[in-house]
Amino acid sequence: MSDGVRCMWMRGGTSKGGYFLADDLPADADARDAFLLRAMGSPDPRQIDGMGGAAPLTSKVALVRKSARPDADVDYLFLQVFVDRPIVTDQQNCGNILAGVGPFAIERGLVEARDAETPVAIYMENTGQIAVATVSTPGGQVVYHGEARIDGVPGTAAAVPIAFCDTAGSTCGALLPTGSAVDRVAGIEATLIDNGMPCVVIAASDLGLTGQEDPADLNTNEALKRRLEEIRLEAGPLMNLGDVSDKSVPKMTMVSAPADGGAIATRTFIPHVCHEAIGVLGAVSVATACLLPDGPASRLSRIPEGERKALSIEHPSGEFTVLATLGADGSVTETAVLRTARKLFDGTVFA
Repeated sequence: MSDGVRCMWMRGGTSKGGYFLADDLPADADARDAFLLRAMGSPDPRQIDGMGGAAPLTSKVALVRKSARPDADVDYLFLQVFVDRPIVTDQQNCGNILAGVGPFAIERGLVEARDAETPVAIYMENTGQIAVATVSTPGGQVVYHGEARIDGVPGTAAAVPIAFCDTAGSTCGALLPTGSAVDRVAGIEATLIDNGMPCVVIAASDLGLTGQEDPADLNTNEALKRRLEEIRLEAGPLMNLGDVSDKSVPKMTMVSAPADGGAIATRTFIPHVCHEAIGVLGAVSVATACLLPDGPASRLSRIPEGERKALSIEHPSGEFTVLATLGADGSVTETAVLRTARKLFDGTVFA
């Protein structure tokens, strides 16, 4: 592919990466992944010979195509390109990169823009679920400037509300793959949960932490990282994920009582680097864990009143609000989040 491939680089939420039309890349997965590794510059901690930003949050890819499904406008496959290993995986979704899929689809002509705003129904291939993103399109054109602000991103941009339905168990087969809100994993109490992103939720205090530590300090705590990986490797089979040693899921979320008026405070490893914020679907899973009758998040959280709950998930660079709608039985029936996106460049990437 010496002539290069058309690509749009975008910030989606608190991540950024390359957005491709699926048909512009090789149909063979091995050839496709080899191209993406070269394009990103992996494996290399600096990704100096590619477009990656030397962090998991900036080494991401979205493949988008027009959908043949009656309930979706486009299909979206998320690929995580590892930074320091020659691995490209589709074993997780990404709700941040998802925020850019709607604008990208409209700009590439996969979806016709309406006046004022355009809803884009997105089939998430990784998990087999539908999300509906609403894109600002005054005059039938995508705009990226606006007044919406999300923590972890400087400045403001146009709001991209995203609604999720039926995300429970999208990867693990059930919201609680073990059938329990609390399991003992590698000697520690944990909630193993999947409401769009498989997560292991544990109390920071059980690991000797306050839960308010700086990510840079956590990233240099080798004993902590070894302990988290021990828990993660044992949790993988319990969550129907098998051997997760070469997988980017489950995420490891340490929770503590909120410090700034939110519902819960978090520090998340994704899975081997501490997130500077929190992933979209990771936040949805943690918010859902707060609403369970038991478990570390349930015990430590402060839950607002009402059938529709705005749960502020505190993270190292601010907060992330998840709107959760409860059914008559107390179960979560729908979740929604607010994200933003911005086009960074549109051109050709070489590998």
